Amino acid sequence: MNNSVLIALTLLACIVLSPVSKADIVQASINHTIKMSSFNLSSQKWKNRVLLVFAPSVDNHIYQQQMQLLQKHNRGFADRDLVLVQVLATDESYANTQPIDESSAAKLRESFGVDKENFRVILVGKDGGVKRSDGTPVQATAIFEEIDAMPMRQQEMQERRRK
Repeated sequence: MNNSVLIALTLLACIVLSPVSKADIVQASINHTIKMSSFNLSSQKWKNRVLLVFAPSVDNHIYQQQMQLLQKHNRGFADRDLVLVQVLATDESYANTQPIDESSAAKLRESFGVDKENFRVILVGKDGGVKRSDGTPVQATAIFEEIDAMPMRQQEMQERRRK
């Protein structure tokens, strides 16, 4: 083995075997907090459709059912410029897997009149209007059919076919 490979292996072993201190854990949690961002629905207008899933917590049975129904449909979300926002009362909330701050989640709850104890799925169009609202879990295909019937989506599909 040449010297550069030995040096690289030695450095790798030092990194892998180095102990994690409490300071490292605290720093990681600070970094995690910094990565959390605000989410403003108006910033999505004319760019993305938004699917809001409101629930009390990740442990909520209805929320878990909804998330199972949406799994494996990432391509459908991307094709339709659809952002998934999970607004949870007692757990971290997310916009497309990125954590959003509590004040953004609270503003969304207030804007749509959804109490912390309630489950609700709301589809917001690119124009910012509510296109659908459900109090029970919804199939991803039903949401996609609703979007695909919208005039703006019809135009998008025609434009994509031309390219």
